[in-house]
Amino acid sequence: MNKDYYDILGVSKGASKDEIKKAFHKLAHKHHPDKNGGDDKKFKEVNEAYQVLSDDKKRSQYDQFGPSFAQGYGGQGQPGGGFDGFDFSQFTQGGQEFGFDMGDIFGEMFGGGSRKRNRRGADLQTSITLDFKEAVFGVEKEIRITKPSTCTTCKGNGAKPGTELHTCTQCNGSGVVKSIQRTILGSIATTQTCNKCDGTGKIPKEACTTCKGKGIVNEARTIKVSVPAGIQHGETLRLQGMGEAIKGGQSGDLYVHISVTPHKTITRQHNDLSSTLSIKLTDALLGAEYAVETLDGTVPVIIPAGTKVGDTVVLKQHGVPTGSHKRGNFIIKLNISLPEKLSKKAKDIIEELKKEGI
Repeated sequence: MNKDYYDILGVSKGASKDEIKKAFHKLAHKHHPDKNGGDDKKFKEVNEAYQVLSDDKKRSQYDQFGPSFAQGYGGQGQPGGGFDGFDFSQFTQGGQEFGFDMGDIFGEMFGGGSRKRNRRGADLQTSITLDFKEAVFGVEKEIRITKPSTCTTCKGNGAKPGTELHTCTQCNGSGVVKSIQRTILGSIATTQTCNKCDGTGKIPKEACTTCKGKGIVNEARTIKVSVPAGIQHGETLRLQGMGEAIKGGQSGDLYVHISVTPHKTITRQHNDLSSTLSIKLTDALLGAEYAVETLDGTVPVIIPAGTKVGDTVVLKQHGVPTGSHKRGNFIIKLNISLPEKLSKKAKDIIEELKKEGI
């Protein structure tokens, strides 16, 4: 049954990439299998829809030919998303890449030869949460993820170490097999990844005992993520080659979505940080020194005499790192606290000031 990816994500056909991304995050969080009330089937559908609609090329093919074409296009239409600790094994392609190759079609029509396509594993997704200070200064995090990975015993070729690889008899070493489809336009040749050798053109004489000849194992891995200084909430890091591994092909990428926990007293605006400091009326009039909390620790700040409500004090080079040993500023917004009650003596003093026009 054909699936409407736009309907699955709840967006219009003219939706922007940002709208598609927001819809995906909302639905993936809602249906995540690890949550109470999560729905594994809907979670897979949401991931499948996002994998196609978030990619300009796949989306164009989907809009033109429908979901059956998009799912097989380039071998990457299979769903491949997920979050921390989720098992991505159900998303392996298993060598069942299938799709029209116009080069092969016209090659068959006019006597040309076939070509072997480059195969690539699916891109995967996960998310991490940083505290405010980690996001500002950068940090190295470890994430645990279960995904299809290259077998370390056979190095991904599926053969028992020390044994030979033979040419696949089904595809004669080409990695693809031909088939003919009859249409109203006549007979059209299509290609499909060879399911015997998984597109490698070689089969092991003796299968690897670890991966049973598949070259790929589904395992939990700890991955180190270097988060750069200054990253913001909602940004995404791309870890090249850390996505789904496939036999005889290139591994996909892993996308790490960043969430940042707000600070209790400090806010961020681009590369500047800021906080609000309440000072006494007398200190505003006469000047004083206060201790202000920054991400570098407590810093003494001089409040100049005659400070007004809304004035600011700027601490240079105490903001977000911007490279080359430079940083933004830390801006302190001053708020003058007025006393709720006054003693008779204080009132008398203020009356005297009033007479002086202060």
